[in-house]
Amino acid sequence: MPTISLISWNVNGIRAAVKNGFIDFLKTEKPDVLCLQEVKINDDARSKQEFDFKGYTEYWNSAQKPGYAGTAILVNEKLSQPKVINGIGKQEYDSEGRVQTAEFDKFFLLNIYFPNTRHDLSRLDFKLKFDDALLSHLKKLNKIKPVILTGDLNVAHEEIDLTNPKENNGGAGFHPEERKWMTKFLKAGFIDTYRFLNPKKIQYSWWSYRFGARRQNIGWRIDYFCISDKLKKQLKQAEILDKVKGSDHCPVKVVMSL
Repeated sequence: MPTISLISWNVNGIRAAVKNGFIDFLKTEKPDVLCLQEVKINDDARSKQEFDFKGYTEYWNSAQKPGYAGTAILVNEKLSQPKVINGIGKQEYDSEGRVQTAEFDKFFLLNIYFPNTRHDLSRLDFKLKFDDALLSHLKKLNKIKPVILTGDLNVAHEEIDLTNPKENNGGAGFHPEERKWMTKFLKAGFIDTYRFLNPKKIQYSWWSYRFGARRQNIGWRIDYFCISDKLKKQLKQAEILDKVKGSDHCPVKVVMSL
């Protein structure tokens, strides 16, 4: 059975990432599919920019607000191209370019940039409503064909997923309500691929730019690939590419036999 490699990366601005080695990364890794979050570029700005993503078909989902949020999917031109739908039909989320649903022959791929609740938790309610709307969308898709979900979920699920769980308990990204939703989502028939294959391994996918956090590896695992239970046997590899620089996040990767 042929394998497919998928990579996800919150690039924290595609223009900055391109200046920091993104093209070399793409040429070296050669993923079949690359999902990007927080691209921070709208359609108008992108039309004035020439990106050298040779060999890939690009699917963009920009936020209405310039230089904010947004997602994109790059699909290797050798693959049968998916049907891509931006958004979940709810304007308050879709205007921020947070969700892309790509329908491939054998699966749905969802590329998602989950809201950040902010340090003062002012967006906690917004995020929890987004989470529930998304889960409804996922459940409908999962009845049709299996789902691969990836992106920056902006939550560390368990204490093993961040360096300082006690200090961050109740804060943004480690709030009990955010973690409870993650548990509910997984119980709805999904698997956290990295934790499934690496039950006790400690690796992170995001580090603050402050206090030399990355150098000291004071981090969080908030970027995921999650798959439908029914794809469990087809999961071959789940990695965090934490040596890759260019953003405050690093890429995450899965290899599936599909």
